Amino acid sequence: MKKTTLVVMAAGIGSRFGGGIKQLEPVGPSGEIIIDYSIHDAIEAGFNKVVFIIRKDLEKDFREVIGDRMEKRIETLYAFQELDDLPAGFIKPEGRTKPWGTGQAILCCHELVQEPFAVINADDYYGKEAFVKVHDYLIQDHNEGEKMEFCMAGFLLGNTLSENGGVTRGICSVDDERHLTKVTETKNIVKTETGAAVRKEDGSLTPVDVRCPVSMNMWGLTPEIFQVLKTGFADFLAELPDKTKGEYLIPTIIDQLIQEKKANVTVLESADKWFGVTYKEDKPSVIRSFQELIRAGVYKERLFE
Repeated sequence: MKKTTLVVMAAGIGSRFGGGIKQLEPVGPSGEIIIDYSIHDAIEAGFNKVVFIIRKDLEKDFREVIGDRMEKRIETLYAFQELDDLPAGFIKPEGRTKPWGTGQAILCCHELVQEPFAVINADDYYGKEAFVKVHDYLIQDHNEGEKMEFCMAGFLLGNTLSENGGVTRGICSVDDERHLTKVTETKNIVKTETGAAVRKEDGSLTPVDVRCPVSMNMWGLTPEIFQVLKTGFADFLAELPDKTKGEYLIPTIIDQLIQEKKANVTVLESADKWFGVTYKEDKPSVIRSFQELIRAGVYKERLFE
């Protein structure tokens, strides 16, 4: 069986969640957390290794809550995203508290991953369909040309909104061959009575089509991306005007590769409904969503029995 890895980004500080480690919040009937369901679906789809990207200070809690259990089911490794893990010539800026972003997170696991891999957020539920489609793409032999060949799970915007506040989504433009042509990182998208809109700083709303595909940071990549990230991160830091702010984000990096005609990204559409714990108030609805999936026979009461 071809080796494929699932990379789980779990180093976020969870500031909007209001404290605590939101990735470790129980949401299933037997104490399961969202990552449990993601890894269950990934194993079922054919992934045979998982790399958790965490902060060093979360390691003890993370291993106790999920890591030690996962090691019994799948090869499990850890990478650590730290503020001072910077290219030569750079030091952590005074006053910087926010992680450097998803681009740096993925770069942290370059020594652990030598095979095609998928990337997901720890606190997002993606559904079974996306894992199957991304895995099946990764194990295929793609035409070897000058461009890197990646994929992305695309979700309908209307299936990814929170009832409790604005969310950031990568709004995608796609051509007739289902190739991604542009991804625009869009902040503060809110649910409205008529659909969805971007809420601007002055409170005004700009409508957004709920049927448009969006990125939920579920990417299918190859190890070629690591050199791109390494070079790009140094350039990002050199050009960043205020080094206490700003993030090196994978949607922006992928978009640049597309515009420079260095990569093809195939969008794999999923009709599954996304949900996640972006805000503390999201937790009850997430619990209800898993209860509905269990009643529908998608999952067992005890997930790993």
